[in-house]
Amino acid sequence: MTSSYEFHTYPGRVSDAERDRALEVLREGAALGKLSHDTFVRRMELALAARRSEELAVLTADLTVEGRWSRRFFGAVEAVSGFTVRLRRAWQAERLPKLLLPTPSPYPLRIGRDPANGLRLSHDTVSRVHAELSRQGGMWVLRDLGSTNGTSVNGRRVVGAAVVREGDQVSFGRMAFRLAVT
Repeated sequence: MTSSYEFHTYPGRVSDAERDRALEVLREGAALGKLSHDTFVRRMELALAARRSEELAVLTADLTVEGRWSRRFFGAVEAVSGFTVRLRRAWQAERLPKLLLPTPSPYPLRIGRDPANGLRLSHDTVSRVHAELSRQGGMWVLRDLGSTNGTSVNGRRVVGAAVVREGDQVSFGRMAFRLAVT
């Protein structure tokens, strides 16, 4: 005689809640830069096709989920770090020498080490012909001319050209100035 109680030994289906948790861990891992885009997409596909909890666990095993307190701690450290960077910039800004914007002219102001430039900067981090400043359409435009050590505006490197205005911090190599008008 056979029993009417037969138990299947098949593993249980993955619940929607388990799948959602795994997908959230994968999204957070990608947002934090722990996964490349291709890896993220492939793992998402595998998570959606997973039939067992173990499959989901394998997909998220290398992505440790931070607790609420560690997220708060690291968030506070990031905020303090950002504040100190802004404080250092503000402190330096007031101590920077002023670079007066020239009177508008049809010719750009060349900046560099070469004596033929309109603004000569004698510093070893400044290229011979480093940058040029011109007035275009009512705006001041600073253009890097392929300098070795770069030109930056407010701490960001200029690639090609950037619009500048009074009060901006500009750097040619390691020489920094605050733009001013007369």
